[in-house]
Amino acid sequence: VVQLELAPRHSSQFCFHFAEALIKEQREIAPGVYSLWLQTEHIAEEARPGQFVSVYCHDESRLLPRPISICEIDKENKTLRLVYRKAGAGTAEFSGYGAGETLRLIGPLGNGFPLDKGYKKVFLIGGGIGVPPMVELSKQLPGEKIVVSGYRGGDLFLKDELSRHAELVVATEDGSAGTKGNVLDAIKENGLTADAIFACGPGPMLRALKAYAEEQGIDCYLSLEERMACGIGACLACVCKSKDVDAHTNVKNKRICKDGPVFAADEIEL
Repeated sequence: VVQLELAPRHSSQFCFHFAEALIKEQREIAPGVYSLWLQTEHIAEEARPGQFVSVYCHDESRLLPRPISICEIDKENKTLRLVYRKAGAGTAEFSGYGAGETLRLIGPLGNGFPLDKGYKKVFLIGGGIGVPPMVELSKQLPGEKIVVSGYRGGDLFLKDELSRHAELVVATEDGSAGTKGNVLDAIKENGLTADAIFACGPGPMLRALKAYAEEQGIDCYLSLEERMACGIGACLACVCKSKDVDAHTNVKNKRICKDGPVFAADEIEL
């Protein structure tokens, strides 16, 4: 394992690791969705809910790593679980590997969800491939938690893991399970309330949740999905609009990979 440390803008140290991670297990848990357990000592020790790793292809024609959110962290066994959807050539390559093979990673990257705000009850909301980060968050976040998961159809991947540490409510677009509709439909249909929202998923869902949080007068933290290049904040390829001027770029932008991927909803424009 090679450790690389970079000095950040703030006083806290920005630190991540390059690692050759051993694959402990990989299996398909829904059509096109894969669960991958990796052994990686330093990354697992330091990872927090909401962070991600960047995974390199062995095929060197695919130069850039693929960012994948962390689903579960096992610090005792020094392993990480990644759950990802096979969407292109890079993730198709990853899906073909099995136990005993290795993958090159950088991580842990980005900022995770805040765990110390003291909320009594929180909505943990995941949509599609934004569901996996809610697993570790449901384990580590104190207080009462209601997980609201949105799926296209009835392949409710990670349902068992999510229900172990929180109340689980499901929405499906086709109505095959839970509420027919989206995550907000499920919240309203079940008359649910909370003090804050922690969410990850597609842009339209996040925009709707930001507006809902403003209407309800509750705090909201959003994990943004974006294509990335370097993953460490150097290339400025993954930016979102911010309300305030960024000290690094001197414009109203935030780097999703380094300043995020988790932002307070009132920090950013969607």
